[in-house]
Amino acid sequence: MATPKFAVIKQYILARIESGEWEEHSRVPSENQMAELFECSRMTARRALTELTDDGVLERSQGLGTFVAELKSQSSMMAIRNIADEIKDRGHGYSVKQLELTEIEAIAPIAIALGLETGSPVYYSVLVHCEQGIPLQLEERFVNPKLIPDYLLQDFSVQTPHEYLSLVAPLTEARHILEAVVANKHNQQQLQIEASEPCLQILRRTWSRKGVVSYARLIHPGTRFRLGGHLTF
Repeated sequence: MATPKFAVIKQYILARIESGEWEEHSRVPSENQMAELFECSRMTARRALTELTDDGVLERSQGLGTFVAELKSQSSMMAIRNIADEIKDRGHGYSVKQLELTEIEAIAPIAIALGLETGSPVYYSVLVHCEQGIPLQLEERFVNPKLIPDYLLQDFSVQTPHEYLSLVAPLTEARHILEAVVANKHNQQQLQIEASEPCLQILRRTWSRKGVVSYARLIHPGTRFRLGGHLTF
């Protein structure tokens, strides 16, 4: 089955960005130029540019054209940092317990989050990050094996999943959902907390230039974690 023209155009654009031929802020060919180059309709070219703009790969400026977007590590004001570095920066000891590292079938919510078909194989890891030996974060992560084929071969006692993914698939975008939750009994045991302990849950999807890399659920005991920041306007 032939690849749709809009997908071919997207692959063409992404290949030039990945190779460095088109750098950040470089102007990309217009819809008309793409349509002529690929012998397709302007509507088809527009779809390719629009989808890449929606993915954060490109950005459009009214009256000026379409440009390669600036490389960003986040799409919100909440910074993405390696938890091991955060703990070490406080002068405290960092350790991690790797509880699971395996392949599973994606149920519908996970498949949707990763842009895969329900039942597709995904890589799954569960770790508990500790500060001074005390659990600080439970990390449950689902990883797209099409983009990160060697994920299951890693030793996450040596480097965190965040460090590894940032190395092999540099992040271009991340989206967060924060909410207060009560951990289930299994998570309470993993975090060594009482049933009454409130927790902060962060649901995070991360992208590289090639697509959705991972979907993670991060749970922090409320008495051991604070979320803060500094904004300048």
